[in-house]
Amino acid sequence: MISPRRFRSAIFASLGLIGACVATHAQQAGPATDNLNLRYANGIVAIAEDKVITVDDVRREIGPLIGEIQHQSRSEQEFNEKLEALQEDVIQNLIDRVLIVKEFYKDEKRRVPASYIDNQLAETIITQFDGDRSKYLAYLRSRGISQKEYRRELEEDMIYNYMRQQQSKSGSTISPVRIEEYYNENKERFIQEDSVHLRLIQINRGPGDTDESLRTKATGILAEINAGADFADVARKYSSDSRKSKGGDMGWLRRSDLRKEFSDVIFNLKKGERSEPLIMPEGAFLFQVDERKYAGALPIDEVRPDIERALVQQGSRKATERWLEKLRRNSYVKHF
Repeated sequence: MISPRRFRSAIFASLGLIGACVATHAQQAGPATDNLNLRYANGIVAIAEDKVITVDDVRREIGPLIGEIQHQSRSEQEFNEKLEALQEDVIQNLIDRVLIVKEFYKDEKRRVPASYIDNQLAETIITQFDGDRSKYLAYLRSRGISQKEYRRELEEDMIYNYMRQQQSKSGSTISPVRIEEYYNENKERFIQEDSVHLRLIQINRGPGDTDESLRTKATGILAEINAGADFADVARKYSSDSRKSKGGDMGWLRRSDLRKEFSDVIFNLKKGERSEPLIMPEGAFLFQVDERKYAGALPIDEVRPDIERALVQQGSRKATERWLEKLRRNSYVKHF
C-alpha cells in the first residue's frame, strides 16, 4: 500500500483533487499541478451531443474512489497508472450517461414522474446530508448549481440505472442447451476432490495418559454410540474439541484439508460409518462420516445454477456493451 505521504504527493502532482491550492507542509502552501488541467487546458474533457463534460465533472466522480486506489497501490507509479485508467473509465461513463438519457427520451411517452424524483431527493438528503437541508443547500452553492439542476441530475441518474438494467435483462435468458454446452466445454472447472461431511469426538491427552488408557476411554465412548446413542449428543458430552457444542460437526472437508494420518482413516469410511479410535500424540479421535462426495466431475444438475448465473452475467455484459457501442456510433461525441 502506498504511504500516506507519497499518496499525498501523487495526488498533488497528478490530479489536484483537493482544489486549486493544497498544503504541501504544515507551514507552507502552494498551487498544485493538475494533470487534468494540463491535459484539458480549456477545462472541457468531451462533448457528447449537446452536453459539455468538464474537468470538474470528472473530479467529482473520481474523488470518492481515491481512497480505494490508494489502498490497492503498492507504489506511486502503480497509483498513477490506476488513476489514469480510472480517469478514462469515468470519462467514458459520463459520455455514455448522456447518450443513454438521450435514448430514453427518444420515446416521447417516457417520463420520470415528479414523485419519483421527490422521493429520491428526500432519501439523498437523509443519506448524504444527514437529513440536514442546510447542508444540502450548501453543497449546491459549492457546486454553483440550482435545486432544479440538481433534480435534473437525480432524474438522469434514475434514467441511466433503469436503462442499463433493461439492457442487462436482455441477456438473462439462458437455454438448457447452452448450459449443457458450457458444462461439456468446461468440465475441468467442475472437478471435485474427495470430501466428507465429518463429525469428530476428540479426547485430549492428559498428564499420565498412555496410549492404552486413551484407547480405553475412546472405546468406552464408541461402545455408547454403537449401543444407539447419537454421535452428536455423545460429542457434546465428551469431546474436548471447540465444536463440541455443535455435536462435533466439522462441516465439509476435502482430503487435502486434513493431515494424512486423519485422511487415511476418514476416507476409508462410507456414509454413516464411524472409525475405531485413532490414537495420536495429542489425544484420541473418533470420526463419523455423515455424507460423502467422491472425486470426479460434479453432475450437471448440481452445478446448473452456478453455470446459469455465470452465463447470465456474461450475456448481460455483452448485451449492454453491444447496446452502448450502437449508441456511440450513432451519436456526436468529441474528445479533447
